Amino acid sequence: MFAADPALKAAYDALEDEYAALDALLRARKEAGLTQAQVAERMGTTASAVARLEGSLVSEKHSPTLATLRKYATACGKTLRISFV
Repeated sequence: MFAADPALKAAYDALEDEYAALDALLRARKEAGLTQAQVAERMGTTASAVARLEGSLVSEKHSPTLATLRKYATACGKTLRISFV
């Protein structure tokens, strides 16, 4: 897929961490069997705010706080864990 376009591969690789974080959020919500609206209710916010949160990780328009990510994790019955490898 990227072999023909090294610039596209470089751009994709630059966003690898953001895509991994988004995948973790979406996987947590799916494993919990929750909709964005249900997560929002548990977080005390709106479904549109949860949609923005999930979209912000790749759009780079906003960097969610650790407190927000912790609330999201808790709403999904998970614990936020950050690691450096």
